Amino acid sequence: MPKNNPLPQTISITAIASISPLGNDSETIWNNYQNPNPCFESRLLDQKETWVGALDENSQAQVAALRASDSKYNSLDPSVLYAMLASRQAIAKAAWSKNDSFGINIGSSRGATDLFEQHFEEYLTTGKAQTLASPTTTLGNISSWVAHDLQTEGPEISHSITCSTALHAVLNGVAWLRSGMADKFLVGGSEAPLTDFTIAQMRALKIYSRSEEDYPNRALDLEKKQNTLILGEGAGVCCLEIGKKENALAFIEGIGYATEILEHNISISAEADCFQKSMRMALANTDLSEVDVIVMHAPGTIKGDLTEYKAIEKVFGSQLPLLTTNKWKIGHTFGASGILSLELAILMLQHNQFVGVPFAKAQNAKQPIRKVLVNAVGFGGNAVSILLAI
Repeated sequence: MPKNNPLPQTISITAIASISPLGNDSETIWNNYQNPNPCFESRLLDQKETWVGALDENSQAQVAALRASDSKYNSLDPSVLYAMLASRQAIAKAAWSKNDSFGINIGSSRGATDLFEQHFEEYLTTGKAQTLASPTTTLGNISSWVAHDLQTEGPEISHSITCSTALHAVLNGVAWLRSGMADKFLVGGSEAPLTDFTIAQMRALKIYSRSEEDYPNRALDLEKKQNTLILGEGAGVCCLEIGKKENALAFIEGIGYATEILEHNISISAEADCFQKSMRMALANTDLSEVDVIVMHAPGTIKGDLTEYKAIEKVFGSQLPLLTTNKWKIGHTFGASGILSLELAILMLQHNQFVGVPFAKAQNAKQPIRKVLVNAVGFGGNAVSILLAI
């Protein structure tokens, strides 16, 4: 792993867009972050009442309208439609045109979750698979359909690196830009995991929330006695450009990544060695005192939250930046979670306002907010840290 992380050319984030339980326009999303209530609803899944972070009604209507707009879109998984909507908004904000040859890297942890389960259930019932079962459930499905919808001819990449997928897409975009092989890249993640089988998998891991409290996901409550992960759905993408652009929302000042050796399939070390390495790499050229906020991965599990916190203590010592997460608000969106955390970081930079966790230990807010570190990690110990600055 490199000992330092120079960025020979500035990487600008010229637009970001998302669709999630918070809404799908920046003003609504920011206003929802000012509301101390979580965006969860109770659904009957797997014959049990279950907390989920579902899209708001307006976003659901937009997804339905997109599906109905083209007969080819009728067979697509929600995760693909979410990515298409967010991508349309992002390139419009960045003033990119279809004549621009930009790359696309949008990944997913689970891929076409809902559609795959439907096709498999039908196969178990009838013994036959539909013609479109394979092409509409491949992991490459997301970026290829976004490229079709935007009519771009640049490179398109899809990947799955569990819950750090979206921030790995950012890493890929930065690498392409720094290599000179592209000057614009659309990166992000999308996830639509609110299905019986996926919820059942999380329950089998003993990490899904059974809380009946006002805040059923207790992300960043380091004294909680039970796991409180809740799944959410959504997508987010951002536009990356090489150079220091006048319309930049923020600049990528550092990137870090690391993978740790696992003791079992979902393990992470007691002090999250992978996070320590990824953060140190991202901060190699930065005075630690300059970091104002860290948007943590913090999924709401006992070990997940605590090990990341210990890793931050190892890196920063007693002078911790402000700590926050958005999973208490919208749940864990798997492969999309990193980009939605990046969006929160950019909003705090734009508004010069810290968005904390209502029930977490009080922190002394500092201003101005100039630099924010964003963390993500997934099954497999694949950690990514991105340092943003304005």
